[in-house]
Amino acid sequence: MLENFAMLWGGIESLLTVENLLIVLIGTLVGIMIGAIPGIGSLSGCAILLPMTYNFEPTSAIVLLATIYYSTMFGGSISAILLNIPGDSPAVMTALDGYALARKGKAGKALAAATISSFIGGLIGMLILVSTVMWLARFGLNFGNAEMTTLLLLALVSISWLIGDSPVKGIVSTLIGALLGCLGMDAILGTARLNFGNTALMGGIKFAPLVIGAVGFSQVIKMVTEKDVSCDTKLSMRESMLNAHEFMRILPVSLRSGFIGTFVGVLPGAGATTSSFLNYAIQKKTFRSEVPLGEGAIEGIASSESANNAAAAGAFAPLLALGIPGSGTGSILLGGLLMWGLQPGPLLFSTDPGFAWGCIASLFLANGIAVVCAFSMMPLMTRVITISNKILIPTITVVCAVGSFSATESMYGLYIMFFSGIACYLLDRDGYPMAPLLLSFVLTPLFEKYMRRAFSASAGHVEIFWQSAICKTCLALFVFFLVAPMVKTAVMKRRAARKQSGGNA
Repeated sequence: MLENFAMLWGGIESLLTVENLLIVLIGTLVGIMIGAIPGIGSLSGCAILLPMTYNFEPTSAIVLLATIYYSTMFGGSISAILLNIPGDSPAVMTALDGYALARKGKAGKALAAATISSFIGGLIGMLILVSTVMWLARFGLNFGNAEMTTLLLLALVSISWLIGDSPVKGIVSTLIGALLGCLGMDAILGTARLNFGNTALMGGIKFAPLVIGAVGFSQVIKMVTEKDVSCDTKLSMRESMLNAHEFMRILPVSLRSGFIGTFVGVLPGAGATTSSFLNYAIQKKTFRSEVPLGEGAIEGIASSESANNAAAAGAFAPLLALGIPGSGTGSILLGGLLMWGLQPGPLLFSTDPGFAWGCIASLFLANGIAVVCAFSMMPLMTRVITISNKILIPTITVVCAVGSFSATESMYGLYIMFFSGIACYLLDRDGYPMAPLLLSFVLTPLFEKYMRRAFSASAGHVEIFWQSAICKTCLALFVFFLVAPMVKTAVMKRRAARKQSGGNA
């Protein structure tokens, strides 16, 4: 472990040149801006900028792309908190509490909580990455199709943790999300399904325009039907900073989510979005918050932001140590490595340690620079909440339209945004929660893909799902989380009956 930190220091020293520091600074700023613009995200940002790195030195090129990828996790929370439009999919959960705080005139507090928890989560992920990079990579390889199926089954059970006070409405939202996730091409056979003869639907419903419509455009409709409740308070930097009590509220949440998020980020196909959803669900149902989650709790912001930054750092373990990308953005980075003549794998750390550790060191620098940049821009960003709805509504509408069009490069994205916005506004008005819908939409295609692959590999034998220790552990937790709410309800009813009988006596 000490040898790894010595190599990390060597990587940091290799970056301490004017050129590389400038690249890290530019990559961080560009990443924050890309993350804040709805519909673009780290995947599109890295793909667009990859051709620009052809003439770069390999270390400088990967440093630029890696810092952009990591910094988008910081930027996604900005539009989520200020406009209720997540810049990227991991920021969906941040919007639930961040925007609620912003409408209470505490946008600065929400941004500060997001920035600090992002830094803590990212730092934890990087320290774990440095300490156990090879072990993490081998750990991720243990998750085959059956293991990923049981893990995603466990994650799908966590949807019930987000349902709230109305289980029936929460289940309806979950089923709607699962149904939407099944539209398009069959993941295994490659045949069209549920497209109703529409060629545009053969590619399925894209997540970016769906979430922009479900969260952003539906908010526009809500703002049109409500009175102008914009905040007229001008916030100072001092008022935006967290006090000691607020910092202690998010610290344990950030530490826990950072640790869990790192290991989720290592898993193939899981990524920052799954990590953000899962840790938010854990915080909501397992731990207490001073304010109920969904009503402006900084604990909710900390859980999602810490988790997605930690997952972004953890994703570099299988990428560098094994050459296995864990996400779409990881595939772009892998393509860049191969383009520059570098072969990721265990030998990379011995044949070209300066490159491997320089890449990891750039994440530490990007983490620190992103915090400074985020706090520097905070006074300007918080002024968004002082804008009247007469100006804010058309502005948000344009942002939603541009983001949706950019995600699909066609009018198809606008149609998805428009219809999902109207539908989700009506669902939200009637008390149907949006979080279960979005979570099931993300997880259902992954669950189906891994499950069907596992059945294909085992010739249809269901025994494959409890053969390994990982599968047995996930299934045991699945049964526990399935039974625990019923047991809890029965115990509470029995206690209430005892109290009532004791009072009558």
